[in-house]
Amino acid sequence: MRSTTAGRAVRTVVRTAAVAAGAVLVAGCGSEAAPTASTAITSPAPFRQETVRADLEAALDAAGLPGGETEMGYPEPGPSFGSGSAADRKKLVALVARVSPCVVSWKSDDTGRLNKVLAGLEARGWEKSGPSEEVPMGENGTYYMATYEKHGWTLHARHTDVNTIDRSNVMATEDDCFAQVTDEEMALIEAAR
Repeated sequence: MRSTTAGRAVRTVVRTAAVAAGAVLVAGCGSEAAPTASTAITSPAPFRQETVRADLEAALDAAGLPGGETEMGYPEPGPSFGSGSAADRKKLVALVARVSPCVVSWKSDDTGRLNKVLAGLEARGWEKSGPSEEVPMGENGTYYMATYEKHGWTLHARHTDVNTIDRSNVMATEDDCFAQVTDEEMALIEAAR
């Protein structure tokens, strides 16, 4: 009787594994199929622009900075881009519209708390990707850079302390979205800063 009970238990485990494997084969990776009861329980919520903003807002709050200072969408081009050609301005406007759903940003002149903001992001699962770097800018100041990643998003943190400029900014971008930006388009973005 023991072997019969053990045999049934083994067959049940094998059947369960086969059903699970079959479900994976039928659904496939990345399929648009509706979630089943078992996957709905274990599947994490999608990581989108709103989620990134919520992480950043929570990190700002934890650092003692006022909420509501983050922006969804690509920042407006700087005033220096007004001297670009009309064709380039038109391309930039279209590009900004295309990448805006893939960007969350924050900037502040309250620079003393950037490290606390970054610690708050780390507490929310943002992982540092590479070493942070502080570059001296002669005798005039420093430029600090750090990069973090989470669920297909990359976050760049910067702090500039040069002469009269003392500013921190954070920009998170969705990797898949920005992988489609061409070198020419990236040059337009850089010129607009």
